[in-house]
Amino acid sequence: MKKRHVITVYEHEVLRIGEGRLSRKQLESLQRHYGNSVPYFNLVHDGVKFKEYVGVIQEGQTVIEVLPKADRAREPSEAMETKWRKVLIGMLKVVGAFQVRSTSQSDLTLQSNHILDLYFELFIREVEGLLHQGLVKQYRKTEGNRTALKGALVFSKHLQQNLVHQERFYTRHYVYDIQHLIHAILYKAICLLKQINTNINLHSRIGVLLLHFPPMPDIRVDDATFERITYTRKTRNYESAISIARLLLLNYHPDLSAGRNDVLALMFDMNLLWEQFLFASLRKHLTGNYIVTAQTTKPFWKPDSGYTSSMKPDIWIRRGEESFILDTKWKHIQGYNPSPDDLRQLYVYHEYYKARKVALVYPGETSNSRQGKYYEPHSNTLGNKHCSVLCFTPNGDVIEWQAEIAKRITKWVTFLYSPIDSDRP
Repeated sequence: MKKRHVITVYEHEVLRIGEGRLSRKQLESLQRHYGNSVPYFNLVHDGVKFKEYVGVIQEGQTVIEVLPKADRAREPSEAMETKWRKVLIGMLKVVGAFQVRSTSQSDLTLQSNHILDLYFELFIREVEGLLHQGLVKQYRKTEGNRTALKGALVFSKHLQQNLVHQERFYTRHYVYDIQHLIHAILYKAICLLKQINTNINLHSRIGVLLLHFPPMPDIRVDDATFERITYTRKTRNYESAISIARLLLLNYHPDLSAGRNDVLALMFDMNLLWEQFLFASLRKHLTGNYIVTAQTTKPFWKPDSGYTSSMKPDIWIRRGEESFILDTKWKHIQGYNPSPDDLRQLYVYHEYYKARKVALVYPGETSNSRQGKYYEPHSNTLGNKHCSVLCFTPNGDVIEWQAEIAKRITKWVTFLYSPIDSDRP
């Protein structure tokens, strides 16, 4: 195997060919497969500028790793890369992007901890487990010539093909075996891993899978293919493997012109990931009689004709008759005030949901947290509507970070003003 080349960048960073990390050929491959129509990056002069999406893009033997970053004032370093890689992988695990049935991640043997490697190993381990348990058989409909009459005779094709072969019967019948859609998808994903894997530690395990997994007919895979899958009690164990296979197969873009620089992209919207991470953290760690919901829709405006417009705050916390609204933003405000549009949006949430308090939640230094009030609309005096700015410093120990977030949100809910830090309301 050729040695792969790993390029690590951060969200919103520009990667140019003149910097020695990206070649002209690699840039042309990215331009050919994506361009400005794909949300992961924009094209700039002699390079690409990444957006708010993070994850990995594999282009041939080159892996471009896009990490999140909320402390832009500091110069990138190897320690910072390690920290943000741990933050990203931890957040993905919390929101269920790594669907692992075991209670511990300690059996993941890869040391690189790149997201692409983790997904590959998770898929390999899931399929290894399925082979160990024994592949599930299902009924499938088939038709063809047989020497014995079994099933329904397809009379038209029987006359067409067996006019001079009276010893044969063209029938349509059911077969109970392992050749079905789920196994065809897994086999196609294993073959894809054999083609695109650049990690030498996984090479032999992929070869063993291909040796033991029964060959399946090649199928064309799209979103509709996975929608056709219906899980039963016997096939429930296949869900994790199929979910990873779907991610790999639907995000793979073969290079039909060159044949060598195929592209695989596993990218995640950091704004959505931040929202889901906060929601999962509060659902797990928020103590007391709280009801935490995400993306709760309420009708807001109805035209004379057409569709109704709705309001949908990111996180809605309720305790008895009291309501609290959180709006998540993955960006670094660097001690400045939030944008007027964000403050106006929170004002509407405050009014419409009869909230006791609302808050904008950002990653960043805890010291940037502060409280604030809205002015009364008909006077130049401060009113009683509170809008806070809550910042949470990312922590590589994600479990500890989740507990800290829940602790500070509890203080913010309990006291009149938002906490400036974790030790003070």
